[in-house]
Amino acid sequence: MTTLHLFDPAAEMVDQLRAVGREFHARSWSLGTSSNYSVVTSRDPLELLITASGKDKSALGPDDFVSVDAAGRVIDGSSRKSSAETLLHCLIAELVPSLGGNPVGAVLHTHSVWSTILSGADLANGGLRIEGYEMLKGLEGIGTHETCEEVPIFANGQDMAELSQRIRNRFTAADWSNPKRPPCHGFLLSRHGLYTWGQTLAEARRHVEIYEFLFEVTARSRMLAAAMHP
Repeated sequence: MTTLHLFDPAAEMVDQLRAVGREFHARSWSLGTSSNYSVVTSRDPLELLITASGKDKSALGPDDFVSVDAAGRVIDGSSRKSSAETLLHCLIAELVPSLGGNPVGAVLHTHSVWSTILSGADLANGGLRIEGYEMLKGLEGIGTHETCEEVPIFANGQDMAELSQRIRNRFTAADWSNPKRPPCHGFLLSRHGLYTWGQTLAEARRHVEIYEFLFEVTARSRMLAAAMHP
């Protein structure tokens, strides 16, 4: 007798997010209970599958996720809490496509050492400018190292509605007229970490990897310059 194995897309998404958590923890991008990850499961109405609050990202279990609506409300009937920063995931998934960017299929938030340092150091500038590196081509829509990426930096805050509004205001004022080259692929919260996204989870994961490389290169280059020219 042949056994029929049914494909469960929700379970597959959970498995992929769990794998992201293990990888990011191993690479020191998501230590302890920091970070949160989501995938878009419905666009109309907007619904996301997101990590539950307070979970060790190195050991995410099948039940460590919740489904939320566009307002960040848990809609799967569980008693689990979603991440405190759920509203930021909902904002990105709704706002970026509405401004002319590509559809958002996944949002990833990390807390690496280098993003934490640089986001604090460059907060007064309003953003982090990264220019001239070959690895920039790993960001969707960039085909040459002869370009720059301006990563917005926002002061951190505990009021997610207020923080979301600040992000919305700045993103709305940016130029999204070129669908193949968005004004940014992510943003930083000061002394906190990185938010980035992609049309797919694989693309969002790649953006994290590219950004983290560029953050480390930028920070180490500044350290080397300071040591050579004290």
